[in-house]
Amino acid sequence: MKLLVTGSSGLIGSEVCIHFSRLGWEIHGVDNNQRAGFFGPQGDTRWNQQRLQQEIPGFHHHELDIRDRQGVLDLLAALRPDAIVHTAAQPSHDRAAAIPFDDFDTNAVGTLNLLESARRACPDSPFVHMSTNKVYGDRPNSIALKELKTRWDYDDPAFAGGIDENFPIDQSKHSLFGASKVAADVMVQEYGRYFDMPTCCLRGGCLTGPNHSGVELHGFLSYLVKCNLEGREYKVFGYQGKQVRDNIHSHDVARFIEEFIKAPRCAEVYNIGGGRANSCSIWEAFEIAGKFSGREQVYSYVDENRIGDHICYISNLDKMRAHYPAWDITISLEETIGQIVEAWRGR
Repeated sequence: MKLLVTGSSGLIGSEVCIHFSRLGWEIHGVDNNQRAGFFGPQGDTRWNQQRLQQEIPGFHHHELDIRDRQGVLDLLAALRPDAIVHTAAQPSHDRAAAIPFDDFDTNAVGTLNLLESARRACPDSPFVHMSTNKVYGDRPNSIALKELKTRWDYDDPAFAGGIDENFPIDQSKHSLFGASKVAADVMVQEYGRYFDMPTCCLRGGCLTGPNHSGVELHGFLSYLVKCNLEGREYKVFGYQGKQVRDNIHSHDVARFIEEFIKAPRCAEVYNIGGGRANSCSIWEAFEIAGKFSGREQVYSYVDENRIGDHICYISNLDKMRAHYPAWDITISLEETIGQIVEAWRGR
């Protein structure tokens, strides 16, 4: 069985490669270290590519930009993979405003290149797309909130379990990144419905883990821990530092992808995150990181939130659990942060 993973040197891509290699799959990774192009040297993922080449027997690395349409067409035609996991992206809503063409061409057009290549070469192979909760724009900020000592929380009982997949995605401010990911998300659904292909969009909350090359513009927990360990100032942007994210370990993401590929559905959408149990505010993350590192967090506060940023976002996992009852969260928030601390120390 052949698996093609785009963005294979990134957090989720590398986790998926390792996970499926242990299941006996032949792994083909597509990555051209574009993260370093987007974020500079601190975003470089070559170290992770080298790790995959060392840890996965027979790992096939393809140095390919998903914006290269003919290159993608040729690769899919040659490989005809049994499943495709698409994680490659320009992932920062802040960075997108400075590079709008690169952002849209990577996120929207790159996804189209892969979908059409898959339709021509292997239309029955499951196609898993890593989308984002930013497809909901800033509409989650319209939910009634209550202010607690260290975090914001929903003050509407309808959202006690978090935001589900029926939440509207239009008529809100997304950031250019969010808009390009909406285009990709809808196209993945459309290829599923129009061509009856087994596709799904995973609308991620904060995807995290020890193999993340976190930077200020992307990679909340990883970058926060890095700042903590180096005594570097971490900037808190608005909302009194009480903004909430639910965090899911990359291993639990890979496990869900395994379940979907074993029993694929057509044009599905899932909000994939850590849920309420793995949610935290920035202040709460400071406290947990400090517990593992033994260091106080150095920070400054900027009384202006990022454009389109969520005040409180918690994923409702009910649909995922109902469709795939063998799956659930297995790695806690504290364990995840502990792993990130150890990974940065080792790196």
